[in-house]
Order: sequence, then C-alpha cells, then structure tokens
Amino acid sequence: MSSSTTRDLYRLLAWFSPSYPIGAFSYSHGIEFAVESGRVTDLATLVQWIGHILRHGAGWVDAVLLKEAYAAAEDTARLDDLADLAAAWRGSAEMALESCQQGGSYLSVTRTAWDRKDSGPSRLDALAAIRSDKPVPLCIAVGVAAADHGLAIEAVLAAYLHAFAANLVSAAVRLIPLGQTDGQRALSQLMPVVDSVVPCARACALEDCGTASPMVDLMSMMHETQYTRLFRS
Repeated sequence: MSSSTTRDLYRLLAWFSPSYPIGAFSYSHGIEFAVESGRVTDLATLVQWIGHILRHGAGWVDAVLLKEAYAAAEDTARLDDLADLAAAWRGSAEMALESCQQGGSYLSVTRTAWDRKDSGPSRLDALAAIRSDKPVPLCIAVGVAAADHGLAIEAVLAAYLHAFAANLVSAAVRLIPLGQTDGQRALSQLMPVVDSVVPCARACALEDCGTASPMVDLMSMMHETQYTRLFRS
C-alpha cells in the first residue's frame, strides 16, 4: 500500500468514525418509532429495514447526491442547487434536521481540522461561503470534502454508506435491545447491500434518482410525537 493510499484511508477512517463530532449518535432515522410500533424487533427485521433505506431511501439518495457534489465541487452555482435539492429531499422535519445539522457540523469540523493550508482556499471554504445562511446537507459537505482531498469516489461512497448503516445499527442495539454481536452481524449482512449500491449510485443520473420508502418517512413523522424518546429522529 502506497503512502498516499494510506493517507487517504486514514482520512476516511477519521471522517466516518463515530468519534467525528457531528452528532450522528443522537439520530435514529425513525428507527426509534419503528421499534416502538413493533416493525423492527430483531436482527432479521433490522437488516431488512436498513437495507431498504440504503437501496430505496435516504441512503440511496444521499449516495447519488454525494457523487453529484463530488463532480461539481468547483461549480458553486451547481453546488448551491444540489444543496437545496438535498435539503428538500427528506420526508419529515426530523430527517431534514438529521441531515442538515450533521452537514453543518461536518463542514465546520472538516474545515478546521483538515484544512489544506498549503493549497490556498479550499472548496469547502467556497461551499461555506455560498451556504452561509442556508443549510448544508451532510452528503453535499462530504462530496465536496472528498473532491477537495482527491479521494476516490468509490471508497468515499462505501465509507459514507457504512457509516450511515452503522449509526442506525448502533441506535437499534440500544433500542430493541440487540446484543453487540448481533449488531456486528447486521453490519456484516449489510455489506453486500452497500457493495451493490455504490456502482448503481455512480451510474445513476440525478434526474433518474428517487425514493420508495414511505413507511420509513411515516415512522419519522410518528416519532415527532412519540411520548418518550432517546433520539432526535
């Protein structure tokens, strides 16, 4: 493995670590109410639920939008449009908060901690400037950061989707409750899903992208009035 490959891998491991301070741990993407309502109850139903989100829900849309932001990283007008679309492409207020709060935090932390000081103003700086008074969805911030650091898009997509799935598994481990080993079984079983979504997202034109996850959106809407809650979504 070359030193540049090692550095790229190190960046991805850092950016998508649970310790990266973007607040991902506080969101369940509606799984909290899916558990409350008896739709997600064990390993099998959890894998099915998250797999559907990755293939047909926010995971899929985020992957396509991330790829588009990566390609448009130097086109601020295009990025502004993509960020508006990504911010609107959520089925509930909680899911919009989930995406945009994490995106704003990711943009701030990455600009501060991973600034390429020897290369002049970064593309992340340009993104922050054009979105100074508007939300920055996570997938857009990640796409621009990855392009700015010259990371391979396939690896970025795989890392993003793994982190997306891992955060939901972590929430479910606490909610069902599910044992830590079953949590890892869930991630293992979701690996082929991520492996299949990455090339599809790369090949998908933005105008052909869409979702088919109404039950996930409904769970998020119901979560907004759930009596007791551990998570913000």
